[in-house]
Amino acid sequence: MKTLFKTVALISVFSFLTRVAGFVFRIILSRVVGAEGMGLYQVASSVFMVLLTVISSGIPLIISRMTAGYNARKEQGKEGKLVAVALVYVLILSIVLCAIVLLFRSLFSNLFTDERCIQILIILLPSLVFSSVYCVLRGAFWGRNNYFALCVSEFYEQLVHIVVGILLINASLTAIDNAKNLAWSMTIACLLSMIFVVLLYFYYGGKIGKLKKGYLKPLIKDSTPITFMKVAGSFIQPIIALIIPAQLIKIGYTSSQALSLYGIASGMTLPLLFIPTTIIGSLSTALIPDISTAIAQNDKNHIAKRITTSINFSLVMAAMFVPVFLGIGEFLGIFLYDNVLSGTLLQSAAWALIPLGFTNISSALLNSLGLENKSFIHFVIGAVVMFISLWFLPSIMGINALIWAMGLNYLTIAILNIALLKRKTKVELKLLPQLLKILLIMIPSSALTAFIVNLCNFAFPLFITIVIGGATALISFIALAGVFNLIDIKAYMFKIKSQFKFKKLKPKHAK
Repeated sequence: MKTLFKTVALISVFSFLTRVAGFVFRIILSRVVGAEGMGLYQVASSVFMVLLTVISSGIPLIISRMTAGYNARKEQGKEGKLVAVALVYVLILSIVLCAIVLLFRSLFSNLFTDERCIQILIILLPSLVFSSVYCVLRGAFWGRNNYFALCVSEFYEQLVHIVVGILLINASLTAIDNAKNLAWSMTIACLLSMIFVVLLYFYYGGKIGKLKKGYLKPLIKDSTPITFMKVAGSFIQPIIALIIPAQLIKIGYTSSQALSLYGIASGMTLPLLFIPTTIIGSLSTALIPDISTAIAQNDKNHIAKRITTSINFSLVMAAMFVPVFLGIGEFLGIFLYDNVLSGTLLQSAAWALIPLGFTNISSALLNSLGLENKSFIHFVIGAVVMFISLWFLPSIMGINALIWAMGLNYLTIAILNIALLKRKTKVELKLLPQLLKILLIMIPSSALTAFIVNLCNFAFPLFITIVIGGATALISFIALAGVFNLIDIKAYMFKIKSQFKFKKLKPKHAK
């Protein structure tokens, strides 16, 4: 089988660029829109994401599987018919969802602690229709292994969202007006992205075939269970967006203060926390077709190798950033958002990186092995733990409850997923020795980073201090990981060189 290295590298690069662009945008938003405006938009968009998940979760995955099968059997003509049926289906579905929100507007309005959020949600509704077209064609790109088109289209949407958003927001406007303009920027970005993806689809030889009934039934049958699980998962964010402000109000905060705190935690801190998962997410995306192919070929050795190497790689990648966030978290919050709280929350959340990385990669592995139902049960158990924490912890630790509740959620799911993988695959993971080595490495690396950062803070500007601190954390972690044989630095360097080494041109007279 072909190596995943180049695929993961491609997805990682574009994911990184997309997230960097998103972070730059959030920095601008935090300074121009403010915490209250961010909070209003986050609450409304969390409900919108539930609706979007109905369309964009199971459908692309099933289309990718079916498309890959058609291409393998040289039945490209069926791909066009599948795409045509899928487009009609998702367009009708998206219009129905929009109609439900508009018809039951008062019901949706009662879901929010602030009635202004319903106005933002209505502005976002056309994005459902535009995204429905996008998700079908995205599934076709995925099935063809055209990861370049897949990544470029996502990066384009992010750029458009940023450009339009910057043009519309203004510090002189009220919080609700800026939140509405952010929603308009999202809707415009989805429209332009839809047009771009359609052009890209035909550019790469895609076709729209005739409508055939035989394609609709398997599409709905196979995608519905996946969609159901994803929708259940997407309900977490809007529920959190309702619980946290309400619980903060109970302990004495005003509605505006509660929304501001939630906006800081969800809009400033959590995006930074998810940075290390960029590469892990790229690996997860590439693993699904890779392991599925191995299962079809009954290649148990390949499956075992992929499981062990993927988990170990994800563990190291997640742990590598713990000293970074512990050492420079507060300075990052000040530099990026001019907000100390966002940085201190990031320091408090650093420990959650490890269970977060475990959860991401183990969930992808379970899905690849056909254990989606078990994975969903683990997700439900983790969600119960999180909601119990969200209900009781705010009275003890305020907004920090959000960080710790999510961390406990990931920890619960990670433990259950790893236990299931070991039981089903009989693969010896030997995680306890790895975790002990990680802990021994993180403690001195974090302490050294904090010491260097505090020294630099007296002599250098903030940006230079952050760069030096980040470099200290990463270099010290990698060096110690090499000493403890946690990673083979020489092997990774050889792998990178071998993948990108250019062949030397032979002289014309050579035979």
